[in-house]
Amino acid sequence: MTNTPLGPALVEEATKKSGLIWVRGAGPARALWHVWHDGAAHVVGDGPGEQPLPGLADGSVAEVTVRSKDKGGRLVAWTASVTELAPGSEAWQAAVDELKGKRLNAPDGEAMPERWARECRVLRLEPRDAHTDHPHGSLAEAPLATPATTRRPIPAALPRLLLKRRGRR
Repeated sequence: MTNTPLGPALVEEATKKSGLIWVRGAGPARALWHVWHDGAAHVVGDGPGEQPLPGLADGSVAEVTVRSKDKGGRLVAWTASVTELAPGSEAWQAAVDELKGKRLNAPDGEAMPERWARECRVLRLEPRDAHTDHPHGSLAEAPLATPATTRRPIPAALPRLLLKRRGRR
């Protein structure tokens, strides 16, 4: 890793402490939950009920941005070598042991590693270069398209219900 003598230490500590990292492969950047294990960030996804990992392929390169856990601002960005771990291998098992402890609300509990082996990919994002200099200007992007919506017409009875509550006070 190059760029600054503090680069490797900053990448490791910031990534360990951050709950999410922003990863850009061939497509748009996505927020991914991860664990730091054995000198690299590990992510699991691309299976039913798991986070999508578009644009991240074995042997590719990704840009990782780490945010501050308390302020949410960008701390460091780093270039990562992407390696897909083979299910059942020693490296895969060690990563999965760490990942399963961080996976919240898993529908299958203890059977989760078997499902990950069958249906998901476990990727190792190993740091190559750290970039601690911050770009000027905003890096904000338009949100990704989604079928989710929060805007719907209000129910016809809602104004009456709200007025009725005010009258009771």
